[in-house]
Amino acid sequence: MTIKTERLLQGLCFGEGPRWHDGALWLSDMHAYEVLRVSADGHAERVVSVDMQPSGLGWLPSADGRAAAGDLLIVSMLDRKVLRYDGRSLTQHADLGALARFHCNDMVVDATGRAWVGNFGFDLHAGARPHPTELIVVEPDGSARVAASDLMFPNGTVITPDGSTLIVGESMARRLTAFDIGQDGTLTNRRVWAELPDRALPDGICLDSAGGIWSASPSTGECLRQVEGGRVTHRVTLDQGAYACMLGGADGRTLFILTAGDSDPARCRAARSGRIDICEAPYPHAGLP
Repeated sequence: MTIKTERLLQGLCFGEGPRWHDGALWLSDMHAYEVLRVSADGHAERVVSVDMQPSGLGWLPSADGRAAAGDLLIVSMLDRKVLRYDGRSLTQHADLGALARFHCNDMVVDATGRAWVGNFGFDLHAGARPHPTELIVVEPDGSARVAASDLMFPNGTVITPDGSTLIVGESMARRLTAFDIGQDGTLTNRRVWAELPDRALPDGICLDSAGGIWSASPSTGECLRQVEGGRVTHRVTLDQGAYACMLGGADGRTLFILTAGDSDPARCRAARSGRIDICEAPYPHAGLP
């Protein structure tokens, strides 16, 4: 089934890491070096600037233990760090420089505050050849270790509602890969959850209540929904590359799709072709982020 979209916001440099949180869509305008909060009517306000390029977002539990209500964690791409924002200032939460092969990118934070962070693995914009790389897990205290290796550009990542399964999009392998999550954060039982069809590849992804995963595919300019095993149930066709997606809104059924005409940093800043398009999805948001 093909779904039509409406325009919510335009004029971004390059949107990434969308999250529905506290009644609004939060995202990183990566090549503008800022984290934004976008209201349901499309009004954007800057939350914080990140000099070394923000990407994945997530929230630590608050002091009373409520998930996704505490400080904001932000992936700082170019210096390979995770930063912590308390509403006033940025501090270092974790330094991944000794673990990440190249620029860090997307991240998912679980209900305990444990975060999983992917990285490019190679110099994408310089035209280097793809190289296997790591998915890194960061504990709530900021200590970090490699959680999984030999991943081809680990990108968008989700955790199922019961907290038992992590699924990561391997962009350069054009597949979604699942792991069982142990109580200590260990990842086991690696398996292919779905291969993407045709020329599609997964960038940002999100999970719905029926167990489907939406993947934003920049190579085909679409956002597609698959169930485990790979069957495509729904498609949203865009007029430029789709780089990230998130389910949210009042009922959790608004699919926010972040698109851009290019991913090159300089061209993104010059063109500001980044947009947020929206449509109604068949099932509401589930799991994390």
